[in-house]
Amino acid sequence: MNLYDLMMKRRSVRNFKDQKVPEHIINELLDAANNAPSGGNIQPISIILVQEAEGKKELAEIVEEQPWVKNAPFSMVFCLDFYRVKKWASMFDTDFQGENALSHFLIAYADLMCAAQNVVILAESHGLGSVYVGTIQSNIDRARQYFMIPQYVLPMMVLSIGYPQSVPRNIPKLKRDVIVHEERYKVLSDDDIKKAFEDKYGDFDDNVDRYLEKAHIEVVEADKQQDQSWVELVKEEMKKLEIRNNAQFLFKLRYPSEAMVKMNEGQIRSLKNAGFDFF
Repeated sequence: MNLYDLMMKRRSVRNFKDQKVPEHIINELLDAANNAPSGGNIQPISIILVQEAEGKKELAEIVEEQPWVKNAPFSMVFCLDFYRVKKWASMFDTDFQGENALSHFLIAYADLMCAAQNVVILAESHGLGSVYVGTIQSNIDRARQYFMIPQYVLPMMVLSIGYPQSVPRNIPKLKRDVIVHEERYKVLSDDDIKKAFEDKYGDFDDNVDRYLEKAHIEVVEADKQQDQSWVELVKEEMKKLEIRNNAQFLFKLRYPSEAMVKMNEGQIRSLKNAGFDFF
């Protein structure tokens, strides 16, 4: 399979085989992360490799009981790391203040995601599957405590990896011409925006089980891997909130707007606890 086809067929995998990944492959994945693009080649990232059962169990709890994190052969916790850079700078009579500079933070986070995506693509070429888990950002303090992470270091993304037991058939995406703007930004009309998302998601399906397979595969996979019926809980919540379309499903139930904004307070507090103060 050529690289284009591999990237077009990539899907987030949450159901993994109970099969160990060889150490030399894990090392190749880590090399790919280390060789990713980095602003100024500063490389302000660290990766915590989690393979032991105790660590996987704790990490799964930190990301709000997502079972694939516990069940995957291993996970990588990608950290934005200014501790190492600050120490190095101070050894040579200079000062690095990335923790106080929004620009440094944004570039470092981009570096982190470039490194993670390098791992994702190389993993696919080895027949592995992976899934990003960003929920660690809601529990930064607990993650820092458990993994003994020092000041000026933030755990920002989890990548769980293993051999797929199953792969989602299809994940809806916007069409290419919706996201591509030739030379200047193209402001779409209301009708064009509505059509773009209708083309992506299709009609809102009254068959909730079928809809969740397409729009919220996480709860379907969680049902397969835990005793609790997440699908039934989502169905009840959809009924209570009177969800009638795709936008309402996303921003009233899956990512409730008020709850997402309310998270700011805790996340800002966690960043300050880690020594970051660019607000």
